[in-house]
Amino acid sequence: MGTLEGHLMPGMFFLIFSLYYSVLMSLALLRGQRFLKPPLPPREKRGHRSWPSVPVEGVVKAVISVIGIVGEFFYPPGENRLMMVDWEDPQRPFLFKDSWQHATMYGFFLVSGVVDILSQWCWARQNIKLERAAEALAFHVLVLLMASHIENKGTLEIRVHLLLIVPVILLGLVLTIEVWAPDQPPLWVLKAWMGQVLSNWLLQLCVVMYVPPSGQPWKGDNPTDLAFLTIFFCWHLGFGAATVATVYGLCSLWHHHWSSWREAPGAKYQPCPMGSSSEELEKFRAGAELQDGTV
Repeated sequence: MGTLEGHLMPGMFFLIFSLYYSVLMSLALLRGQRFLKPPLPPREKRGHRSWPSVPVEGVVKAVISVIGIVGEFFYPPGENRLMMVDWEDPQRPFLFKDSWQHATMYGFFLVSGVVDILSQWCWARQNIKLERAAEALAFHVLVLLMASHIENKGTLEIRVHLLLIVPVILLGLVLTIEVWAPDQPPLWVLKAWMGQVLSNWLLQLCVVMYVPPSGQPWKGDNPTDLAFLTIFFCWHLGFGAATVATVYGLCSLWHHHWSSWREAPGAKYQPCPMGSSSEELEKFRAGAELQDGTV
């Protein structure tokens, strides 16, 4: 993960998930749902078709995590960083610290994806609390790993990762609360917002560390560069909120347009009452007789 590709992949992964979650959150608020996603019925009431109920989110998390783990140890092709200890050295030093930290991070997100798959596809009843707990654990582990990851790093890299820890901590906290209180819309909004900030800042990290637009590298010993890092992070807070608001606005337009189309008068065929005892027919006859009497 210590490369442009290594930071770009999780950044895009979190960006896609945060946009998807923002759409779910917006539609849930517009529809007045109690839960962000309605719980699945018991397995015996789901029917015999299994593929439509495959938990796509869990599968995507698992696949991306496996790709990340493989990339940490074997990318670029020909590399092999799977060895943890140098047994040929008498002091038995640990090897490839960063790769093992990143693989551990991906491993816990893999566990979260597997829990989603088991809960929604394999078990008789969905266990939403366990799903949220596994996801919260992945973010808490990410905080611990990042806290140790910045040790013995340069000032610039430390500052960038410290700012990245902020949305990660908040996401872990929100997910932990949702284990016991999943029906709180303010938590949905906060999670969507922090997801946007996390993904956008990861992509910003790629720009700062690897491809600065000016062509000149950022300098960790320059107070001005460090100050602008914090300024840009604050801008990302506002940009993330604006993105969530934009997604909500677009979903609101779609929701109201779809609702008005479905409820438009005349959109449904209404058969003419044919029975002699129909109330509508009696009203029609009474109106006709009244007109005959007044003409």
